[in-house]
Amino acid sequence: MTINLELPKKLKASVELTHQAAAEVLRPIARKYDLAEHQPPKELDTASALYDGLAAAGQAPSGSSGDRKTDEAEKPKPKPTVDPTASRNGGTMESIINAIEMCWGDVGLMLAFPYQGLGNAAIAAVATDEQLERFGKVWASMAITEPGFGSDSAAVSTTAVRDGDEWVLNGTKIFVTSGGRADHIVVWATLDKSLGRAAIKSFVVPREHPGVTVTRLEHKLGIKASDTAEIRFENARIPLDNILGSAEINVEKGFAGVMQTFDNTRPLVAAMAIGCARASLEELRRVLEDAGVVIDYDLPINAQSYAAAEFIRLESDWEAAFQLTLKAGWMADNKLPNSMQASMAKAKAGRVGSDVTLKAVELAGTVGYSERTLLEKWARDSKILDIFEGTQQIQQLIIARRTLDLTSAQLK
Repeated sequence: MTINLELPKKLKASVELTHQAAAEVLRPIARKYDLAEHQPPKELDTASALYDGLAAAGQAPSGSSGDRKTDEAEKPKPKPTVDPTASRNGGTMESIINAIEMCWGDVGLMLAFPYQGLGNAAIAAVATDEQLERFGKVWASMAITEPGFGSDSAAVSTTAVRDGDEWVLNGTKIFVTSGGRADHIVVWATLDKSLGRAAIKSFVVPREHPGVTVTRLEHKLGIKASDTAEIRFENARIPLDNILGSAEINVEKGFAGVMQTFDNTRPLVAAMAIGCARASLEELRRVLEDAGVVIDYDLPINAQSYAAAEFIRLESDWEAAFQLTLKAGWMADNKLPNSMQASMAKAKAGRVGSDVTLKAVELAGTVGYSERTLLEKWARDSKILDIFEGTQQIQQLIIARRTLDLTSAQLK
């Protein structure tokens, strides 16, 4: 199978428009909202309104919704063969390259951008046609983590109990990105704890709703422009059809239905890390060149200064993460199973993001450590991108299971 990972020509206009927004809207206010944690970025509301106008005119790129996984795509199939002439670049690829550009501007502001929540990617992944019609215009955060667990998504203890024509939700979620601002929340809850992973489903819940309380906003190392909330659900009643996908508990299928969400969102988080790291590389190059460091790609590494050699190493590592992420997105758009590739992209990009941004602070010396540039901010922002949507260790575990063809019970 041959995949051309050059940027598709049809997406170049989208990239240019998004880069312009990142440069003119996000980058200039990045420091302002880093210093004003929990203050809503009002400039984003104006930008969002403009974005909606362009979208209505067919001139705006798609957001972070990614590409949808249909019921047909969920059915077991023989290993597909790909006709290169039928290859396509769709919503996932466009979302990835737009996320890269937005996070080149600012990761926190990108996460705070109205209607671009990770919950929107979850809705795109598993919603029915009717649900897409109802929830297609909402701004959705995603609530998975609880006080009792972090990386083990199967340990969900928030409950959803059917009562007539409604689901009744009870439980507490923590570290909900944009949980205080998004108007809806995609909540992971179990229908029956005794049935394990198979009983975990996702539900769309309005944030301003009886029984739903935002109990606190976290103070964080980075992405301070994006609020991170703790949310409590106390007998929160929602309609039966607010469950994403089927309410049927299929023990044989297990956790696969809900976990499809991550096949969409992990490449997007990888893209965020790639965008932030690219910003650091560009700024580091400027600082090094101003200091007289020559970066020469025609010379062997051992014939160059330490700073130049390290820059080339970081740049090549970044390129590997970029290509892995494009591959995961391309596979999603072409209806190929991409669970392992999504985890590979997330693992590589998350690690590279932290490595590049921290090394940039080190190599830039006092300039990197001070607030004269955004280098120290990008180093703080990048850390979360190696944690949320599954930590580095979880991604490696998933990759190992796929490579060795072992179940989660066989390899823990």
